[in-house]
Amino acid sequence: MPEAHSHLAQPSEEPTGRQRLIDALTHVRGGRGQVIVAVLLAVLGFGAVTQVNSNDHDATYAGYRQQDLIDVLNGLAGTTQRAQDELTRLQETRNRLNSDTQQRQAALSQAQSQVDVLGIMAGTVPVTGPGIRVTITESTGQVNVDSFLDLIEELRSAGAEAIQVNGKVRLVASSAFEQGPDGLFVDHQLLTPPYTVDAIGNPDGLAGAVSFAHGPQDEFAHDGAEVSVAQRHTLKLTAVRTNP
Repeated sequence: MPEAHSHLAQPSEEPTGRQRLIDALTHVRGGRGQVIVAVLLAVLGFGAVTQVNSNDHDATYAGYRQQDLIDVLNGLAGTTQRAQDELTRLQETRNRLNSDTQQRQAALSQAQSQVDVLGIMAGTVPVTGPGIRVTITESTGQVNVDSFLDLIEELRSAGAEAIQVNGKVRLVASSAFEQGPDGLFVDHQLLTPPYTVDAIGNPDGLAGAVSFAHGPQDEFAHDGAEVSVAQRHTLKLTAVRTNP
């Protein structure tokens, strides 16, 4: 009895599409088939490279049409212009504020200068500056009030900004002078010799106002008094008036 052989049937597998493509490519006969295979492989390779390169780039605007891109650019240009306009406006505001501040500061400085000048004229503030010191010493006679008044007027005419007498009385436009038995009354205060007159202003001009011919120095000499004039780079007038 013939020997029986048992064969188990193997399940058949359905080839995939990729396998069928490979089989078709590998079973093409002749040189022409080989060319076709090479072309197809090149196409597949190019497609793979293109896909990789596309994935490497930002695709934010990849799907935009030309008109869409133009609209985007126009929008960006408009935003830039608005930002520039706002920057210009802010710069103009800054410049205007700076100008206003400078004008206000200039006005304040001018007002302060006027206050200082008025304070000096009213004798309500101390004054420091160049000037002269006139010392009048009685020797053979008494200083006449008219000679003293002429000295003050000449100093004022020569540009004296501030004057004080004996370090006690600050002279102003309304100051009064009277002859006293042992001295001079200046603004109702009795001052005795020697008299010291400090005047702030140009030293050369003030000195000339005392020593010119037939001027105050000669008048005091006629009264029997000696006069000395000393120019000073710095004089400080500390006498002030509480009730100008």
